[in-house]
Amino acid sequence: MTTRLAGLGRLLRLALRRDRVILPASVLGLVLLSVGSAQATLELFPDDASAVAGLGDLVGNPAVVAMYGPISAADADALAVFKTVMMGAVLVAVLAVVLVRRHTRTEEEEGRLELVGAGAVGRWAPLAAGILVALLGVVAASGLSSLGLASLGMDPAGSVAFGVAWATAGFAWVGVTATAVQLASTTRGAGGLAFGTLGAAFVLRAAADSVDDGVVHALGWASPLGWAGRVEPYGPDRTWVLLLGLAVLVAGVATGLAVLGRRDLGAGVLPARLGPARAARSLTGPFALVSRLATGTVTGWVVGMLVGGVVLGSLLGAVGDLTSNPAMARFLEALGGSAGTVEDIYLASETRFVAVAVAAAGVALVLRLGASERSGLGESVLPTGTSRLRWYGAHVLVAVLATTLFLLVIGATVGVVGSLASSSAPGFWATLGAFAATLPAVWVLVGVAGLLVGARPRLAPLAWALLLVGFVVGELGPTMDLPGWLVDVSPFAHLGQLPGGDFAVLAAAVMTLAAAGLTAAGALAYGRRDVA
Repeated sequence: MTTRLAGLGRLLRLALRRDRVILPASVLGLVLLSVGSAQATLELFPDDASAVAGLGDLVGNPAVVAMYGPISAADADALAVFKTVMMGAVLVAVLAVVLVRRHTRTEEEEGRLELVGAGAVGRWAPLAAGILVALLGVVAASGLSSLGLASLGMDPAGSVAFGVAWATAGFAWVGVTATAVQLASTTRGAGGLAFGTLGAAFVLRAAADSVDDGVVHALGWASPLGWAGRVEPYGPDRTWVLLLGLAVLVAGVATGLAVLGRRDLGAGVLPARLGPARAARSLTGPFALVSRLATGTVTGWVVGMLVGGVVLGSLLGAVGDLTSNPAMARFLEALGGSAGTVEDIYLASETRFVAVAVAAAGVALVLRLGASERSGLGESVLPTGTSRLRWYGAHVLVAVLATTLFLLVIGATVGVVGSLASSSAPGFWATLGAFAATLPAVWVLVGVAGLLVGARPRLAPLAWALLLVGFVVGELGPTMDLPGWLVDVSPFAHLGQLPGGDFAVLAAAVMTLAAAGLTAAGALAYGRRDVA
């Protein structure tokens, strides 16, 4: 055992040094999300009576429960966190996947683990280091969120239960990813397994939570996200559910270690599928290559946008029932502005969350440029006569086109489903336009990622932290009394209030120009620096 973990301390210090920016920034963003959202809700509904009057009908709606999980307690504290329990659990799980994969399969695929392994490093040490870093991130985000909620005067036991809900999901996906990085032979394959499992768990939980009892409802216990939702902070406070997350963690780590000892370095249980011996004529040029490599990712996101569009469109049928509740109307206005009908306001608030998710996809696609350098793909492409500008531009263009496609797909889906769910829902073109109007903000984040990977690849992961902080500052900054200049830095603070309001033409134009400028600066820097 000692031999297999030799060098763990040094690898752990190295991993923490590499994540010295992205890890604290991600944890800070998650804490701001939980505490800021709760604080904003409590300012609108400061006591139990006003909270139940304002939000009681909303959280009892089956469609809302399917999206955010069950909320059984009828008090202000429970209702203040009804949106962030499940949302945060998913984000913590994503953080766990990213950290474990980054320090295991990615290191192995890019050849650094082979160099490290040539020294006095045990076979288990790299995986153990990645797991410990991920667990640190999960515990920090969950624990600090609990402390932050308690500092607002919320019930201490419920605040601890809130952190347990997040930790349950995080622990589970540390274990899932520990196994996934051994099964897959590539970083993308490992991500596909881990994120695919996360998506399936969310769909299973949503289906289970949408009904009150029966076999379907019981299936929620088969999903780790269902466990997180059934902690029900500030209600039953089922903190024992954490044991289920720990069980998945232990099982996943044990499975990962067992597989690790039986596979070759660089290989996986599921081998990479070989492509055809000859490429099609359409696969000529850098754009064709980059887009072909992104096909799996784009397909997965399109499917996710279709599912998300069906859910959001269905919710529009329930929002209309809340128009007679003045307190609920004030709550929705705080989230999405006051322009248009209640359906317009609700949709305006949801488009912002979708825009952040799509921006994350765009950032990931751009950062593949840096991964191509580390894996040697760029070294193979650039000597063929392909200019650096075309190689850089291909990655950015794929990200721009993909994010545009994602938003159009979900916008069209919500437009169709929403029209069927409610006669007072925004029209198809108004809905499509509302999602499309968020594109300039998404492109700004794509441009930031392009600049970072073009100028300083080592700082490229900072794009994730900037995305998370930008979202929190832009969405929750006004309710947290942050300075106006700080809120205005976030591109998500300038999206306007569509579909009920007017399109912010000037803000959209400025953000589009800013995105173009950031991209151009990244291209210039990439052309001048050494390629790794």
